[in-house]
Amino acid sequence: MQGARAPRDQGRSPGRMSALGRSSVILLTYVLAATELTCLFMQFSIVPYLSRKLGLDSIAFGYLQTTFGVLQLLGGPVFGRFADQRGARAALTLSFLAALALYLLLAAASSPALPGVYLLFASRLPGALMHTLPAAQMVITDLSAPEERPAALGRLGLCFGVGVILGSLLGGTLVSAYGIQCPAILAALATLLGAVLSFTCIPASTKGAKTDAQAPLPGLFMVMFSIISMDFFQLEAAQAGYLMSFFGLLQMVTQGLVIGQLSSHFSEEVLLRASVLVFIVVGLAMAWMSSVFHFCLLVPGLVFSLCTLNVVTDSMLIKAVSTSDTGTMLGLCASVQPLLRTLGPTVGGLLYRSFGVPVFGHVQVAINTLVLLVLWRKPMPQRKDKVR
Repeated sequence: MQGARAPRDQGRSPGRMSALGRSSVILLTYVLAATELTCLFMQFSIVPYLSRKLGLDSIAFGYLQTTFGVLQLLGGPVFGRFADQRGARAALTLSFLAALALYLLLAAASSPALPGVYLLFASRLPGALMHTLPAAQMVITDLSAPEERPAALGRLGLCFGVGVILGSLLGGTLVSAYGIQCPAILAALATLLGAVLSFTCIPASTKGAKTDAQAPLPGLFMVMFSIISMDFFQLEAAQAGYLMSFFGLLQMVTQGLVIGQLSSHFSEEVLLRASVLVFIVVGLAMAWMSSVFHFCLLVPGLVFSLCTLNVVTDSMLIKAVSTSDTGTMLGLCASVQPLLRTLGPTVGGLLYRSFGVPVFGHVQVAINTLVLLVLWRKPMPQRKDKVR
């Protein structure tokens, strides 16, 4: 029976594994990823209200978000190379320590006695090294058997949904009950615990292969959603948290159940075209949206499109790249979302200030119509392949 497990253990010496077994390390990695994502969405829920409290308008808030996106974009490849050279333990620990610094600066920015605006922008700096999800993908890829890998990586999508739900709920509720500073302090304590667990329980060195799972890519509307929820929907922090939790729940169901069933019956080409087509329909409806109830009706289609597009394009990327330099690859993949957040907040802030919410629907329709025309004119290769 030992021979049956040899392929899974090949190339790994006992000294490279921590005192925990592989299954325990994978479970801990899921917990660490969910914890960091929960803290991340807690700060997403408080930053718009803190910005408003400090006197920043939507344009300045866009600059703040762009700063965070640029730093993550630049830091992704650097973090990936660091993970290749220093291993998963060092990478996860570094990511949690960077998150700890961010939340401490965010808590300091909430203090009336300190220069809040400067500290708020300074709190974006550690974001360059906050890449817990790619580091978790590296650990799970290396410690999972090849036949178990797609399912193991797919569970990270569930961790993302858990982070959206818990983070949004906790952030909004704590802001309403105890003030803006409370979620930042709680996130700092949680990330400190995460750094300790990463350093003491994660194997010192793992070397993964390709990854199959990433968080869904945000659209322009979702990048600006925090401002829209305050200005257009007139939501309080707790109400915005409930809405984001609804979004996270749908994301968990869609990525964990719906896409898996669809991918077993339809090709990548069909799913990609379907996601773009649904984007167009949602964009048309968004142009006429006038209340938060209308938005809730659009969320299922929006979530389906985002998740499907992410899974399909990720599958294509896997087929196109080699298995070497895993950490660098994961860092580059992790830079896609920061790239969107780099351009999105500034462009979105200008569009929102000039034309209002309907412009996001118009832009979404125009861009996805062009994409759909390109897909129909130039069929994708390997049409019979299914998404894993």
